[in-house]
Amino acid sequence: MNKEEQLLGKRLIELSNLAFSRDIVTFSDFLNLNELNILHRTPKDQFKARFETYGGYELAERQMVAFLPDALYYDYGYPMQALKICPVNKRFAEDLTHRDYLGAIMNLGTSRTKIGDIIQTDDGAIVFVKEEISDYIMKNLTRIRHTTITVERRELSDISYEPHFEELKGTVPSVRLDTVLSVAYPLSRSKLTTYIEAAKVFVNGKLITNNGYHLNEGDLISVRGLGRIAYAGILSETKKGRYMISLRKYI
Repeated sequence: MNKEEQLLGKRLIELSNLAFSRDIVTFSDFLNLNELNILHRTPKDQFKARFETYGGYELAERQMVAFLPDALYYDYGYPMQALKICPVNKRFAEDLTHRDYLGAIMNLGTSRTKIGDIIQTDDGAIVFVKEEISDYIMKNLTRIRHTTITVERRELSDISYEPHFEELKGTVPSVRLDTVLSVAYPLSRSKLTTYIEAAKVFVNGKLITNNGYHLNEGDLISVRGLGRIAYAGILSETKKGRYMISLRKYI
C-alpha cells in the first residue's frame, strides 16, 4: 500500500477504536471502491468494533462505513442526505452528464470524500452527500453549465432507484472471472486480463487481481472504465461440458 492507503487504514482503525472505547457509532467519509477494498482487506482483528457500509441505496458504489459497538443494537442513521437536482425549465435544459453534476458541486469547494454516488434520472439527478454539507449545496448550487437548477432535500427512505440493465446470456467453459467478463464485454481475453491485473476489477467491493477467481451467484462486478455487471448464475450445462450463464449488465 502507498502512504495515502496506509493513512486511510489507520484512520479506519482509529474510528473503530473510538466506537469501541466510547460506546458510540462512528462514521467515515464516503469511500470509493479502492478505499472500500482497504477496509475489507484489513485483518478483522484490527477492528475492535464491527462495521457496516451503506451508500444511500442498494447498489451504491461509494459508501460510508459505520463502526458499531458490540453492545449497540438500536437503530441508527447515517449522516448523509439525498439531494434532488432538477432544471428550473426542463424545456431549455442542457443534457447534463455525471461529470457536469460532480464538477458543479466540486466547484463550490467541497471535497470529493463528502460526496457519494450521483444517480441520473429522467428529470435531473439525485446526489448523496454528507449531512454537514447539504445545506451549503442547497444554498449555493444554482446553475450547472448554462442550466439554472433547483436543489431539494429528499428522505433516504423515499429514494427508490432501479438501475436499467441489459440481460445477457452466453456459454463459458467455467465460471472464472475472465470468462464471465468476456460475455459482458466484447474484448479479447488478453485485454480483459489487463484490466484484472491492473487492479481495475472489484467483486462485491473487493479488489480481485486473479483471472481464475471463481464467481458465485449474485456477485456484483465493477470494472473501472467499463461499468458494472451482476452474475446471475448458471442456467444449464451443454453436452460439451460448457455452462450457459446469465448476467445483468447495468446501463
